[in-house]
Amino acid sequence: MSKLSHEETLELLNTLESRFTENVERHPDAVWSDILERIQIDQDKLTSLALMEETGGEPDVIRLPNGDLAFCDCSAESPSGRRSLCYDEPALEARKKNKPAGSAVALSEQMGISLLDEETYRHLQTLGAFDLKTSSWIQTPDTIRQKGGALFCDRRYDHIFVYHNGADSYYAARGFRGMITI
Repeated sequence: MSKLSHEETLELLNTLESRFTENVERHPDAVWSDILERIQIDQDKLTSLALMEETGGEPDVIRLPNGDLAFCDCSAESPSGRRSLCYDEPALEARKKNKPAGSAVALSEQMGISLLDEETYRHLQTLGAFDLKTSSWIQTPDTIRQKGGALFCDRRYDHIFVYHNGADSYYAARGFRGMITI
């Protein structure tokens, strides 16, 4: 994505500020003017946030367990513009038939964001109820990935589940959530 125009930047910042104000429980003690200062100086972060928004992620500021702040996909379901993807490029290349359009890892890298790990996914679930109908790929340990698998999560029965699947699998209801620290 190219550099955002002035109008696109203003529209994005207004959207982010509205979401920030409406969901203060996700970022206790954070102040919008501080957040604004952190992201306005970094065009790459603004571009990443625009891509998160454009693909349905509804990014909002969350306070991570270590106290850091991050913009994280807070859409109720896995972002609609990031579904039907296998886990990573080796899995995509290994698929001989019915290849998906891409992979979660490659798209997250193109967007300049990180896939959530299990700890961050579980933490996000303390801030709301996410993925009640969808699921999201998460960072997978190398020991699992080397054996052809990948991990994904969802929330059912008011419980967070971590599952495994072949990394080359993809489903219309599985996407990925991402974040960018600020």
